[in-house]
Amino acid sequence: MAKIRLQKMDINGNSVFAPCTPESIELAKTIPLGKEIDIEYSFPRNTQFHKKWFALLKIGYDNWAPGEINSQYGTPEKNFERFRKDVTILAGYYSIVVRLDGTTRVEADSVSFGSMDESQFSELYSKTIDVLLRRVYDSSISAEQLDELVDKFMGFV
Repeated sequence: MAKIRLQKMDINGNSVFAPCTPESIELAKTIPLGKEIDIEYSFPRNTQFHKKWFALLKIGYDNWAPGEINSQYGTPEKNFERFRKDVTILAGYYSIVVRLDGTTRVEADSVSFGSMDESQFSELYSKTIDVLLRRVYDSSISAEQLDELVDKFMGFV
């Protein structure tokens, strides 16, 4: 199933939908004229806010010092993808799944555009700040200061 982003337009009093991204325009060119297609729609989330959440995680990851850890397999390395998933889980966005051996595992929920609406994502952003303040910064900085830091990092301010 292909995804295409459309924009509603008015042409001579008629509502029409037209592709509005370069990828969608190219995909639309592959659909034969007169061919009917079915479309499920959702309203896309704010892309900048999605990027801001990843910037928040990046800043938290860069400031996180896990300390000396040794395991039977050697010294583990920091991993951004694992950090992102752990923060998402600690923020309360997870599922518990059963493994083949009967044990359970906690999996981070998807933060993709199709998985969360804007209000859910906004709540995740807020809870991510709370997790980072507890686990990375030990209250040495406020939620407002962290959000301002993210804005500066992204060039918003």
